[in-house]
Amino acid sequence: MEKLSAKKELVLSLAEGSICIKANAQSCGECIQVSETCGWCSDEKFLTVGQPKSARCDDVESLRKRKCDEKNIENPRGNIDINTNKPVTIRNSNTGKLKPEQITQIQPQKVTLTLRSGEAQTFDLKFRRAEDYPIDLYYLMDLSFSMKDDLENVKNLGTDLMREMQAITSDFRIGFGSFVEKTVMPYISTTPARLINPCTGNQNCTSPFSYKNVLKLTNKGDEFNRLVSQQQISGNLDSPEGGFDAIMQVAVCEEQIGWRNVTRLLVFSTDAGFHFAGDGKLGGIVLPNDGKCHLENNMYTMSHYYDYPSIAHLVQKLSDHNIQTIFAVTEEFQPVYKELKNLIPKSAVGTLSSNSSNVIKLIIDAYNSLSSEVILENGRLPEGVSITYKSICKNGVEGTGENGRKCSNISLGDEVTFKISVEAQKCPSHDKPEVITIKPLGFTEEVEVVLKFICDCECAAFGEKNSKDCTNGHGTLECGACKCNEGRIGGQCECSKDEVRTEDLDANCRKDNGTDICSNNGDCVCGTCECKKRENPAEVYSGQYCECDNFNCDRSNNKLCGGHGQCVCRKCVCDANYTGSACDCSMDSSTCLAKNGQICNGRGICDCGICKCTNPKFQGPTCEICPTCPGVCTEHKDCVQCRAFKEGEKKDTCEQDCSYFDLIKVNDRDKLPQPTDQSFPLTHCKERDANDCWFYYTYAIRNGTKEVYVVESLECPAGPDIIPIVAGVVAGIVLIGLALLLIWKLLMIIHDRREFAKFEKEKMNAKWDTIINNDSRYIDLSGQ
Repeated sequence: MEKLSAKKELVLSLAEGSICIKANAQSCGECIQVSETCGWCSDEKFLTVGQPKSARCDDVESLRKRKCDEKNIENPRGNIDINTNKPVTIRNSNTGKLKPEQITQIQPQKVTLTLRSGEAQTFDLKFRRAEDYPIDLYYLMDLSFSMKDDLENVKNLGTDLMREMQAITSDFRIGFGSFVEKTVMPYISTTPARLINPCTGNQNCTSPFSYKNVLKLTNKGDEFNRLVSQQQISGNLDSPEGGFDAIMQVAVCEEQIGWRNVTRLLVFSTDAGFHFAGDGKLGGIVLPNDGKCHLENNMYTMSHYYDYPSIAHLVQKLSDHNIQTIFAVTEEFQPVYKELKNLIPKSAVGTLSSNSSNVIKLIIDAYNSLSSEVILENGRLPEGVSITYKSICKNGVEGTGENGRKCSNISLGDEVTFKISVEAQKCPSHDKPEVITIKPLGFTEEVEVVLKFICDCECAAFGEKNSKDCTNGHGTLECGACKCNEGRIGGQCECSKDEVRTEDLDANCRKDNGTDICSNNGDCVCGTCECKKRENPAEVYSGQYCECDNFNCDRSNNKLCGGHGQCVCRKCVCDANYTGSACDCSMDSSTCLAKNGQICNGRGICDCGICKCTNPKFQGPTCEICPTCPGVCTEHKDCVQCRAFKEGEKKDTCEQDCSYFDLIKVNDRDKLPQPTDQSFPLTHCKERDANDCWFYYTYAIRNGTKEVYVVESLECPAGPDIIPIVAGVVAGIVLIGLALLLIWKLLMIIHDRREFAKFEKEKMNAKWDTIINNDSRYIDLSGQ
């Protein structure tokens, strides 16, 4: 029974599309590299007949469900070890002057990460900007003829800059170098006279040169002033200068320049553009710049031999040597150097006045801008290893992605944190640890991160070579399974690769001596069926003869196993409370409960969560609807009337027909049970008897007992009051008569007035006729 349950769990895991199962891992080491969620069961008796070796690899939770004991589950995890964790330096009034090597701005200093494929390890890196941190500043100046007036203003730069930098650090050193151009045509004129004095007219200029280290880094400002005062302007033919050659030498010649492991600043001052890799071909120089130091007697001696460095080459060297660059250029070339700044991390651009009079302010502003930002970078990552950053900056501002590498607006004494996650996707091809470095750009301090990889299980170290359990010692019994020697295959290494297609072995792959090998759903390998894989990884064949699958089960509502079970070997294994061949029959009877609390209203049976009514008169989801039945009140009216009031149609057969309920009488309607007081269905009824009297009662079924509460007194209507009715009728007749009399009187008045008006009009007409007749007679008499 336990084996059947384990087989069911395996098929369920396959159906759910476990990435561990799909990987088809043949060893514990292969399994744990698939995903951080995968585990390997090393119990030798874990697998059942027909299960492949790869079935040992599954999600850890699935292995537990498949009855693999916790102690037999191989699931190694990565970890973090902090090897060196010197705290960052916090200065106070009692702290004296510290040497550069005594100051710590980054914590921890060394970390060892043990990585498992797919499992990230995250550690915190703290950075604190130290107060009074030493600074080395090297001033690299273009000494072509156009910079003549600038040189005058730089001659006192040493002491002035020393004084200004005292506010930032008490340990400041300054150096000076100059550059012009490669000493070959067409960059300079190679005529003997021009090689001595490249300037025209009466100008006295020094011979052209590529790069010269005038002053090694020093804390003596007056020495800077003295040596710079001795410098002379030179000249060249083309407008772009050879500044990149000079920057390369300043970066890589650490000993000659005198760089310390402190903040390193390079100020590049010019009023022209620059040559870069490829431009050397104009002078016949084709060898790429080798990025090495070539200073002899403080002069760059290989400018005629090596091409200019590329921008990418400069970026690499400046980063490797932790140099932050400040480009002090004139307004005309600001756009060019701003584009260059975007390509060189930890660099700044300042606008130089036409005569370099503002150079000190430019340097101070640029330094403050550079030092207020920290940007992390890491060395080359091993193949398959990725790294992500999350910054927690000032005031809790968080950054992710590329913004997770940096924090801005950092003041002296501010502390910021970076969460660094390292993840390996696969094991390296060798067993040696890998080392990467993480450091802030422009700083000499760094974190050394040692990477170790979990590429095998602990149980692999205890493997039994040439084990007798692996068919005559043809393999190593490792982590509960045989790891076959070269040329051997099979679960117990029982076959040679040369013997995998024989008739005897094929017979072991035919179920019940049939003709189909592996049920036509797999291949017979070494007498064991290896089932085919389908396009849909969730659909799998299984079984000793691949006779099972998890997709050919009965369906309901177009869902496999009705959506309430799993398909195991072509049969539905239903979830709890479901049954049937397609798991479409619910065993939950709650959907069959009627309002009265009875299953199907007591008039049917609950089948698969659906009521089937046994009484043909009733229908509906819970057999409560009866179109031809009277209502509850009408149905019980006669019995309530006969038992409570000894009257009605059933008063003669009351005892025989109406003893099916308990009758309780109450004094008035307020004493009847109310629906809100009951935990069972209750019906209120109001019925009328033959004498037009009303009676009130309730009907309910409680715990299978039918109860009727009835008000013991009838509510009959009172007889009519005759006198008011007669008086009302008489008064109505009188009022109607008076109204008719008034209407008649009104009509008569209107008629009389009309007749009088008519009479008056006729009277006036008769009087007019008399006057006309008299006048006529008068006229006749006069005419005679």
